[in-house]
Amino acid sequence: MDHFLYRDGVLHAEDVPVTEIAAAVGTPFYAYSTATLTRHFKLFDEALAWGEHLVCFAMKSNSNLAVLKLLGDLGAGVDVVSVGEYLKARAAGIPGERIVFSGVGKTREEMRIALEGGIRQFNVESEPEMIALNEVALSLGKVAPITVRVNPDVDAKTHEKIATGRKEDKFGIPIARAREVYAEAAAMKGLKVVGIDVHIGSQLTDLAPFEAAYTKVADLTRALREDGHEIHRLDLGGGLGIPYERSNAAPPLPSDYGEMIRRTVGDLGCEIEIEPGRLISGNSGLMVSRVIYHKQGEGRDFLILDAAMNDLVRPSMYGAHHDIVPVIEPAPGTEMQPFDIVGPVCESGDTFAKQRPMPPLGEGALVAFRSAGAYGAVMASEYNSRPLIPEVLVQDDQFAVIRARPTFDEMINRDTIPEWL
Repeated sequence: MDHFLYRDGVLHAEDVPVTEIAAAVGTPFYAYSTATLTRHFKLFDEALAWGEHLVCFAMKSNSNLAVLKLLGDLGAGVDVVSVGEYLKARAAGIPGERIVFSGVGKTREEMRIALEGGIRQFNVESEPEMIALNEVALSLGKVAPITVRVNPDVDAKTHEKIATGRKEDKFGIPIARAREVYAEAAAMKGLKVVGIDVHIGSQLTDLAPFEAAYTKVADLTRALREDGHEIHRLDLGGGLGIPYERSNAAPPLPSDYGEMIRRTVGDLGCEIEIEPGRLISGNSGLMVSRVIYHKQGEGRDFLILDAAMNDLVRPSMYGAHHDIVPVIEPAPGTEMQPFDIVGPVCESGDTFAKQRPMPPLGEGALVAFRSAGAYGAVMASEYNSRPLIPEVLVQDDQFAVIRARPTFDEMINRDTIPEWL
């Protein structure tokens, strides 16, 4: 569910006409709904209300400070994968004790900054990382709380580029070696084992892979406790998918996910952490663009937009689908026709959709990409020297720009020409 609906023939973001935002900030832009972000966070929080838990927003999906502040004020923790994300989370007011640090390539400098600034735990991904973290912690006179990320060798049946829980993936330590690695961690004076971490992938639309992974984690918890380790926290990752195509069957609900967690690990007496990103932020956002040209080609028509692959890379990078709708609702009975919907970047890959049924749209017409709140703005670039597009947050009948579009001068002036040129 989201809060982007047609009213009197115009698409609204909550109570604000999308046309009003476009007139104020120009196109293209991202718009996020406060009500949708709030609702989706609360669905996860309620799904785990049966026990001690923390919902850590995976901020790699959307790292805008206003979004982080909104979720942090609701009680969310955050899952970060770089020191930049850590510092943004702190700048948004989220305390260190609610920040989990994941990622396969943490540097010693990143470890130092997080240890000095406060951290809930490091999700350690390898033995070399564990050794480095121990050394950094000892040098600071601190003890680093850790979980070890185990790779359960479970195929999440998702896109190849976002699967993370198979033995051939780069993430985590093979679960078969976990007892050995935990013994090594327990011998390190700068580390304190607090739990287990697992994450098998993103955009999962079936609970079976989660259940297979969590059952293995439950067995590992019992084995580690037999070895003398104090396992009181389970970080179960994120990955629950969203319905990018409205015509498809809906993925499992957070309530079903929460019940499955209770069924598989609820008897262990552990605090549960989850790291949803896409399901909280994905349907909370639109990307709005304007038609530059309707071009008639050889056997097909093109809608050329002012948004491009640098603004929303998911269709080009993953072959991902986004529903694309006109901002002005078509009249009943309007005949649809197939269009290739493309951007102006000088790449054939700058294609959002092929032969997508759309109503006839002329130059200047506005279109909205649904489910664009996750992995949209955060993955954007300035390819072709195109400025990053604005982000807007809507609440009820008001909106604010939460990241401005840079001017061309600002973009150009970031470069420096050496004196010898």
